[in-house]
This record gives sequence, structure tokens and C-alpha cells, in this order.
Amino acid sequence: MSNITKQDILDAIRKTAEKNGGSPLGAARFESESGFKPYDWEKFWTKFGDAQREAGFVPNQFSFAYADELLIQKLIDLIRKLNRFPGRRDLTVAKNSNAAFPSESAFRRFGNTKKEQAKKVYTYIKDKNGYEDIVNICTLIIKETLGQKNLEKNGNKSGEIGEVYLFKSGRYYKIGKTNDTVRRGAELRIQLPEKMDLIHSIKTDDPSGIEAYWHKRFEAKRMQGEWFDLNSADIKAFKRWRRII
Repeated sequence: MSNITKQDILDAIRKTAEKNGGSPLGAARFESESGFKPYDWEKFWTKFGDAQREAGFVPNQFSFAYADELLIQKLIDLIRKLNRFPGRRDLTVAKNSNAAFPSESAFRRFGNTKKEQAKKVYTYIKDKNGYEDIVNICTLIIKETLGQKNLEKNGNKSGEIGEVYLFKSGRYYKIGKTNDTVRRGAELRIQLPEKMDLIHSIKTDDPSGIEAYWHKRFEAKRMQGEWFDLNSADIKAFKRWRRII
């Protein structure tokens, strides 16, 4: 929005309050429903409560409490921005970059771990259209944790387990899937003029799904086909995954 006036903000506070049964909205929900950002109203008031008061309302004492639905939508927006499920540091950075973003502690009502928070988001969106990308990312977080626990408890039961590998040749990295990483590495070494090194492999009962996840996550760094121009942080992220079963 451009050329926003004080009256525009006051009118929006009154309009959204009317839709909310006469109660003014908190700052975060007001932003979500009106489109006005903190920097829009901060030109006229130091505190959002002052704007509510000038609009004719008693400031909402719970203006910084977030409904579950709004918190989940904030998580979804951040997941899409990062193309992965955020950790505590990501949430803190998001808050520091945007005063209207909930604090990291606000998301703890969904649990203290990524798995618990991913399950909450997954439960909310699993039957809704347009969230296939979020479902995939949440499912991978849940399966990563469960898979590693199951392997520790039951051992690798072999059979139909494949691998998603990360090879390096020259300055570029190849991400692909196979049932035999050693054999696949030998095949690639024959095809390529430069030395080929296996950096890491992820054992999984869903190699196609896991491969697709990493291809999508690094899409902006794709050079050609399954080759990517990755940095040390990307490699570290890939190597954190061991077994997804």
C-alpha cells in the first residue's frame, strides 16, 4: 500500500473490529486481516494500543496472543520461504526481521521439537488443497525422526531399502537414487572425466520421494539434470539425514 493515511488505519481498525463482534483485533491479527504492516501504523503511533484507543476502543490487553490458526499460517509462510521446516534459530531470525512475526516461544504450544510442530501443521493441512508442498516437508520431518528410532529398535530389515546419494565431481554435486551406491558410483566414475567422490548417502524405503525433496530444496542451485552447485551449509544439511524409513 502507498500513501497510507492515519484515517486509513483508524477506519481499518474499526472495520475489522466490527467483523470481530465489536472487539478490536490484536496487532498480528490486524496485520493478517487488513494488510497493514507495523511500519504503516508506527508512522502515527508508538504503540498499536494507542491506535486502538484513538479509534474509540479500549486496547486489547491480549493483543499479542496468537490463535493456533494464525501461528500455523505463519509457520507455513516461513516453510515456503525457506523450503524446509524451520528450527528455533530460523524462528528467531524471522522475528528479528519482522516485529509482527510471533516470537519463537509462541510456537512452543505446538511442542518443543520440530517433529511435534511438524505434526501439528500436518494435522491442520492434510485434508486441505494447495498445501502439497508443506505436507511433503512435514512428512519428511516426521518420518526422519520415526525412521531413525525404528532402526535403532529393530535394526535394518533389508529388502526394499534404497539410497539417495550425494556424489561430488569437480566443483559440482550430483543427487540421485539407487539400490546400490557402490555400483552406481563405479558407473558414474566411468562416465565422468574428473574424480568422483561419495559424500553421503541416505538409506530409505522411499528413495523417489527423498530424492524429489532434495532436488526441490536445491532447485535454485541446479546446474543441469541432477547436478547442483552446493555450498558447505547445503552439504551439512544433507549429511544430517541418515535413514528415512
